[in-house]
Amino acid sequence: MRLNKFISDSGKASRRGADRLIEEGKVKVNGKKAKIGMQIEPGDEVMVNGQTIRLAKNNVYVALNKPVGITCTSEKGVKGNIIDLVNHPLRISHVGRLDKESEGLILLTNDGDIINEILRPENEHEKEYIVSVDKPITPDFVKQMSEGVNILGTKTKPAKVVELSKFDFQITLTQGMNRQIRRMCEELGYEVYRLQRTRIMNIQLNNMPVGQWRELSKKERTQLFKELDYEPREW
Repeated sequence: MRLNKFISDSGKASRRGADRLIEEGKVKVNGKKAKIGMQIEPGDEVMVNGQTIRLAKNNVYVALNKPVGITCTSEKGVKGNIIDLVNHPLRISHVGRLDKESEGLILLTNDGDIINEILRPENEHEKEYIVSVDKPITPDFVKQMSEGVNILGTKTKPAKVVELSKFDFQITLTQGMNRQIRRMCEELGYEVYRLQRTRIMNIQLNNMPVGQWRELSKKERTQLFKELDYEPREW
């Protein structure tokens, strides 16, 4: 693991802040002055300002029902940021994003490696949404949303679309382009007035109250790791 990531994951500083600490000579690895960009291994002793730092032995995996109006950013200076909302005792990061005006399921964790595995585009992991639009849904709309829509200079990948009612539909995506669903609907002459994510891979939103979060169950973690072919590293 890169040293600045280790310091960041420990909660001592951001990665940029960690680099500054290293440059200022305030970081030692196994008793020796650290260098920018260096890698560390499990068992290495890292000291910042003379204090040994460690990562949490147990990684944390959190599911949140994000409310409308909360911004998916780790920047503490942004009012209504997701990190302040969760207020977790450990330093955690959000896995991907939901638009400020969207709501529903989002994952947060202090396991940086699993974030990359979940977000890697070629893995095509499913994410499910319920969407409400401003006018009646037609068979042609469902067909076009299913087969792909031209946005941002490319055609979206095929999606599973199910009409739920006159103005509501469910869509399952395997990609995550910027504001994808809203852009797709807009291209077809529809405006989204509610967008809720209900599932990420095997993790379901279910009846979790808006603004509440919970840690993933052992069963959920096991299935998630299996689908990702992933095993957390111990530090």
